[in-house]
Amino acid sequence: MFAPGAGRFLAPALVLLAVLWGLFALAILPRTIPLALLLGLTSALVAFLAVFFRDPARAPGPGVVSAADGRVRDVRAEGDMWRISVFMNVTDVHVNRFPLTARVAAVSEGGHGFRPAYRPDAEGNVQRHYRLESAYGPVEVVQMTGVVARRLVSFVGPGDTRAKGDRLGMIVLGSRVDVLVPESRLTPTVAVGRRVLAGVTTIAEERR
Repeated sequence: MFAPGAGRFLAPALVLLAVLWGLFALAILPRTIPLALLLGLTSALVAFLAVFFRDPARAPGPGVVSAADGRVRDVRAEGDMWRISVFMNVTDVHVNRFPLTARVAAVSEGGHGFRPAYRPDAEGNVQRHYRLESAYGPVEVVQMTGVVARRLVSFVGPGDTRAKGDRLGMIVLGSRVDVLVPESRLTPTVAVGRRVLAGVTTIAEERR
């Protein structure tokens, strides 16, 4: 399965690859080294796009789950919220998911610049905030850009209600996704360095 919108990137690459293979197989163009190199590069591009836009089916895990694939880079208290930050690299699945069943109260933009997403000052980067209404109170998901990853994609808008693990959006070419949960109701269950999967790995559970 591929992420929504993947066709606009994959389709042209596949058409180009099919044309090149046809020209190569039928010897319509001379079988030269440049043509072979172009064929190889186009094949590599198609393979990269297929991996990049993959969107595997997943069963939601318990509690509040990660909104992104990647590695936990920060877990800290911030006012009356816990911030759990996940850094995505280029090889991770880039589709972001709802960390819990919720209604989208608002979607807003913020920040400026495109600093490396793993740096502390990346919190000022161009970003998109999803303010969610949940059974635990207000929760926020923040997509952040990076040096290369500058395109934030939304699959939902204000007023939409989605179940835990449903698709929320994606970030093209990696970067970072933060989840903020109320400190009074939830407590983190992951530590810095932990590998997590969007929609699957529990990152917070109800406070006892």
